[in-house]
Amino acid sequence: MQANFLSVVLMPIALAIIMTGLGLSLTIADFKRVYEYPKAVLIGLGTQMILLPIICFFIVKALDLPAELAVGLMLLAAAPGGPSANLYSHIAKGDVALNVTLTALNSILSVLSIAFIVNLSMKLLMQQDAYIPLQFSKVLEVCMIVILPVSIGMIIRKKAPAFSARLESPVKILSAIFLALIIFLAGWKERDHLMYDIQTVGFACLLFNVACLSIGYYLPRLLNLDKRQAIAIGMEIGIHNGTLAIFIALNVIGNGTMTIPAVIYSIIMFITAAIFGWLVNLRN
Repeated sequence: MQANFLSVVLMPIALAIIMTGLGLSLTIADFKRVYEYPKAVLIGLGTQMILLPIICFFIVKALDLPAELAVGLMLLAAAPGGPSANLYSHIAKGDVALNVTLTALNSILSVLSIAFIVNLSMKLLMQQDAYIPLQFSKVLEVCMIVILPVSIGMIIRKKAPAFSARLESPVKILSAIFLALIIFLAGWKERDHLMYDIQTVGFACLLFNVACLSIGYYLPRLLNLDKRQAIAIGMEIGIHNGTLAIFIALNVIGNGTMTIPAVIYSIIMFITAAIFGWLVNLRN
């Protein structure tokens, strides 16, 4: 009953609210902003969609994680940045407009990249007889759960900007509540072996998170982006949409164990992101 409530009822509602909230903060101009600073957008997207999955793969192989937990972490690596990245970037004095653009583009592009990365990860990391490619209908399901609510949010903002502005704060609060509830219920669902999984995959989640934040900040700096843009990219690829990863693990793949990395990472990332924001602003 609890598993059905989490996967069938709570997860779709939570994702719809979170992605609608993202849509309420977006305009067509956010997608056009790629022309204003293409270098920053390309570096952010390239790091998020190409470099992070490669780094994650080496981490899970180096630490010899059990196959299901390894695929779960790869799934998280493929997930787009979470809406909370915008808030953390604002607090850390990052370029929030760049964050909004990257979150929008990542969320749309991820519906295709997630299917590719998860299928490849399952093929490489799981036993051949356990590998089941994602069905096209399931990929479409992910498309709908991401694109449809974002589009609805954008339409509301365009047609009723005042109403949209009033909705933004309550939707953010609801998103935070749902995220906390999902983390708790997903962890509770796997409680029989949760502590073992934390001991097994906890260090990998922390290592991957620190790698995301560090590479997201220092690579753009090495490529001559300014500090505000580097902070934005660091937050964007360090804070993942754990809710989407949990939804896909439960509803698309149908494997509860694969939710554990997203649960653990979602707890870790808010702590490390706060420390990261403080460290990069020690020297102004």
